[in-house]
Amino acid sequence: MSRYVIGVDGGGTRTRAVVLDEDGNDLGRAEGDAAVADAVDPVPATRAVAAVCGAAARVAEIALPVDAVWAGLAGAGRETARSAVEVELGRTGVARVARVGTDVFAAFHDAFGEGPGVLLIAGTGSIAWGRAEDGREGRVGGWGHHVGDEGSGYAIGTDALRRVTKTADGRAPETTLRESILSHLELSGVDELVQWKATARRANVAALAPVVAANAAAGDAAAREIIDDAVNELERHVLAVLENLGPWQAPPRVALAGGLLQPGRALRAPMEAALARQGVPLLEREIDPAMGAGRLACAIVV
Repeated sequence: MSRYVIGVDGGGTRTRAVVLDEDGNDLGRAEGDAAVADAVDPVPATRAVAAVCGAAARVAEIALPVDAVWAGLAGAGRETARSAVEVELGRTGVARVARVGTDVFAAFHDAFGEGPGVLLIAGTGSIAWGRAEDGREGRVGGWGHHVGDEGSGYAIGTDALRRVTKTADGRAPETTLRESILSHLELSGVDELVQWKATARRANVAALAPVVAANAAAGDAAAREIIDDAVNELERHVLAVLENLGPWQAPPRVALAGGLLQPGRALRAPMEAALARQGVPLLEREIDPAMGAGRLACAIVV
């Protein structure tokens, strides 16, 4: 009988799943709601993972349970959160064996396997993670939106909202961000932004990043400054990982992942330019975290 596994990549905006056979062939994919590991309430993330696994299985025309699921989720870096979701996922019956790890590790595994390298992720949140030639590992960032996530979509969106309110007060020059953001959110005035922000999900705030990038491309100085600051922060993430894990026998490649760093997205081109100025080599392909998770699932059933 054939063996099947599912790899899952879950973050603060959406979750993706891929079904692989025992030879690692891609049989089908699906996309679903956000899945962030939470020790206190693991059920929402578990439901999102189970739902996207079911959808991917239907596309692949296979029946559940599969032999193994490996789910890389945002928030799973904390052992309590990882374990809580893993237990709940095991109860869903989507797989005979269910494992949960971080979305960062899934992406890194797709980029570098067991080898050295540096991964920079910028989406709803941000983090850099690396492995040295001698196997040492380390991260920079990933502290969450309350105290970190510099350079992320959430940080860009929040900075833009602050700039709009400063402009409304007369504390900053006029910016096209005001009308663009109000139009995007379908709000009639700046006063309504406070109420919107108080109830908005992180993903909704992060979704303002493309609006900021569009205004920056159109020449708005405030938007350009916000984008430049984000790129500078992400560049510091990479340089800190390189410093912390050095010395290197050869310059490691840097892989870019996450919604803001995919080819053609808001921060991709300026990030590539920043790394080039530093002489940092880039991994010249798009990262597929779900596939990385799928390969980790395959390793479980070998």
